[in-house]
Amino acid sequence: MIEKPMVQFVQEHPKLKYVFFGGKGGVGKTVMAGTAALWFARQGRRTLLASTNPVHSLSGLLRQDVFGKPTPVEGVPNLWAYEIDTKDTIERSKREIREKIEWFLKYADIRVKTDEFVESATMNPAFEESAMFENMIDIMFEDKYEVYVFDTAPTANARRLLGMSSVYSMWVNKMVQSRQEAMTLRELLSYSKKKQEKDPLMEYLLRFRDRMAHAKKLLTDAEKTAFFFVTLPEALPIAVIRRFINWFDEFGIPVGGVVVNMLIDPQAVGENPPEFVRNRIAMQAEYMEEIRRLFPNVRALVPLFETEVQGVPMLERTAAHLFAG
Repeated sequence: MIEKPMVQFVQEHPKLKYVFFGGKGGVGKTVMAGTAALWFARQGRRTLLASTNPVHSLSGLLRQDVFGKPTPVEGVPNLWAYEIDTKDTIERSKREIREKIEWFLKYADIRVKTDEFVESATMNPAFEESAMFENMIDIMFEDKYEVYVFDTAPTANARRLLGMSSVYSMWVNKMVQSRQEAMTLRELLSYSKKKQEKDPLMEYLLRFRDRMAHAKKLLTDAEKTAFFFVTLPEALPIAVIRRFINWFDEFGIPVGGVVVNMLIDPQAVGENPPEFVRNRIAMQAEYMEEIRRLFPNVRALVPLFETEVQGVPMLERTAAHLFAG
């Protein structure tokens, strides 16, 4: 028995606009994101389904090419899908970083080659997440759609991705403080009484701080944003989301609840199923008890279908369970 199913949660959050699905790899995040996006579109809301996962699978799920740009989903009015071009995003970010570094060095009148600065900035292991985060908030800020459903990377990556707004905010505040101190010292040491020229570096930092503050505001707005964890009735996926739910709470990212996927329906397998199937059903029953004990916010139970979930008709079947009354 589910205390508050997904459909009730959505009804209680009429302003819900940014919906994220995450969890361990292989639990069905893409399927749940696609299903939710289709359901929102069927409610008449202009919806974008976007993948921030470097390993894309939306095109396979929808059986049409949605790579590189928002593409209307065939047979579903109000729905667009978009596999973000990770390689293009990273290359664009590198170009922008090069331009900024060259501009900063020129402004500071420092004559050195920019290559080493660019390399150190882009070789950071978190650079890919940074680039994807920038792309994701660009999509959100454009505000072309009524609902945005994001198929995120596996949870550890999603954690870093969605936490970027807080990390960026802390970094920029430190940079602004250092810049203000430097400018104050410069003014004190200056013999010139003329009005100081504009500081383009400070202007950039302040714009960037406003941008991050806006992103953080959207990501932590419990009326507009919800992150749903997808799990299987198995030990490892449960352990993963148990660990990360607390982290999302600490960052202020609203957790909408948990979706259990690939449940075997005992009635669907007949009276004398093979021993392997009986063992799987028994195992799942044990883990379902653990899930109910650990997660009071289970929103839906989605069965294991007899075939792979691909194409709009299968998404419709899945939606009947994800948004069951």
